[in-house]
Amino acid sequence: EISLGLVGSEMCIRDRNDINRKAVQGLKVAKGQEGYIEPVTECLEEAGQFSCWRPVAVYDGEKLIGFAMYCRWKDSPHERVWLDRLLIDARYQGKGYGKACLSKLLERLKAEYGCGEIYLSVFPENKVAIRLYEEFGFRFNGEKDIHNEDVMVLVC
Repeated sequence: EISLGLVGSEMCIRDRNDINRKAVQGLKVAKGQEGYIEPVTECLEEAGQFSCWRPVAVYDGEKLIGFAMYCRWKDSPHERVWLDRLLIDARYQGKGYGKACLSKLLERLKAEYGCGEIYLSVFPENKVAIRLYEEFGFRFNGEKDIHNEDVMVLVC
């Protein structure tokens, strides 16, 4: 569990073993965002199939507000650290949770993997996410992932 250290907040990231699976599966994106990220159920199934995936839940106190999943993917031409999923529930979007969560997730990835680069992919229509990622230094690298999403990279 990692404290996000927000002023007046009790946000934390809980690892796979501490996830309330049923509650996490109930998280939903806002209307119009449905095609931007896989349902949490699918993410957890994938994490069960591939042990490298690290699903985490984001809480504010005891209130579940989001989900993320990351890993060091070794099955590609290049071994890469991927922040593959980031979802803030529709009820909590627009309150700064995405930015706070991304900040701590990036800290965690750097500490856990000692990486020089962090990758993610995004649909070009997802302008809100792109702006957020660009604020943190992610840049498009001209690649497409297996779902035809544009790949962004952050050089740590």
